[in-house]
Amino acid sequence: MSVALCAGAAKATTFDVDIVHSHIAFFIDHLGFSKVIGTANDFSGSFEFDAAKPESSTLNVTVKVAGLSTNSKQRDDDIQGADWFNATEFPDITFVGKDFKKVDDKTGTIAGDLTIAGVTKPTTLNVTFNKEGQNPWDKSHVVGFSARTTVKRSDFGMKAAQGMIGDDVDLYIEVEGRGR
Repeated sequence: MSVALCAGAAKATTFDVDIVHSHIAFFIDHLGFSKVIGTANDFSGSFEFDAAKPESSTLNVTVKVAGLSTNSKQRDDDIQGADWFNATEFPDITFVGKDFKKVDDKTGTIAGDLTIAGVTKPTTLNVTFNKEGQNPWDKSHVVGFSARTTVKRSDFGMKAAQGMIGDDVDLYIEVEGRGR
């Protein structure tokens, strides 16, 4: 989500996640036949980033559980329920980045706290820096990243249909941030 990994900005800039150009997708095994693909359609966040000092970055993201979609109303209603995300009691998923590490000029990691259904677990995102620069249309300062991780749903208390529906959930995140 944000750990800039190339030379550029001279000081930290605060960026807001551009919801129009950012995406969160998740993949989970269904009976071994295929992977169900879901998306988060309602999320927001911000991060601070200085390419010269990525280790001093910050990141806060909130995903609305009601905005999760798997292209099936019945399944979406099921995952909102108490056996899964329990959206009534826990309407938000959050990620707070705490430790930002540069691996090389294009990659790094963000270790932080992921909270789902009231359970907080340490989670590490593997991040690729895509680009930082000026948007040619509106001249805004923009930075982009791709991030990947895998979490176990059972770590967050989601144990329904274990053995039939996968425990590992692959997360794919594409983010553009617009400087304030």
